[in-house]
Amino acid sequence: MVQAPRPPRLIVGLGNPGSEYAKTRHNAGFWFCERLAREHGVNLANESRFHGMAGQLRAHAHAEGVRLLLPQTFMNRSGQAVAALLRFYRIDAADMLVVHDELDLPPGSLRLKFGGGLGGHNGLKDITAHLGTQDYWRLRVGIGHPGDRNEVVNYVLKPPRREEGEAIDDALARALAAWPWLSAGDWPAAMQKLNQKPAASATD
Repeated sequence: MVQAPRPPRLIVGLGNPGSEYAKTRHNAGFWFCERLAREHGVNLANESRFHGMAGQLRAHAHAEGVRLLLPQTFMNRSGQAVAALLRFYRIDAADMLVVHDELDLPPGSLRLKFGGGLGGHNGLKDITAHLGTQDYWRLRVGIGHPGDRNEVVNYVLKPPRREEGEAIDDALARALAAWPWLSAGDWPAAMQKLNQKPAASATD
């Protein structure tokens, strides 16, 4: 349980490094952090001590700003990068937001939550194993499910179809629009804005 709302000190986007994975569904977390960095003029540079691309976003909520991290360790070893940065800056897990792809939500949907289950997500599982806690914020970006659990690996490592990609882009735009509330630690307001169903298009 969260004792009191606190602004995040670290935003982690999950994905796989390398150009061959850049447009795949599994990289939805990367997409959010890359867009957030671009909008705020943040340079994401390789930081070997954190095993990832890192940057710093100025925010009123923290004098030292908000750290951004894109682990370059591949998804199932994300915890190595996250734990290294948290230890170095002495950041509590509860002050971290992890943005990741979510099979159990349709493209275009978002869910912001604190703690809870890991949903079989290898990135979350490794982060939790390294930190010894599930008590951190997650922003789940819906990518849809292939319908067959045996096809999941193949599905997440392929680019979304055009209409799926457009829905995911719209969801990321909504998440970026909610940044003022996220960065201030106004989690209830952010959840109200992000967890609602996306508006239906005129062609639905």
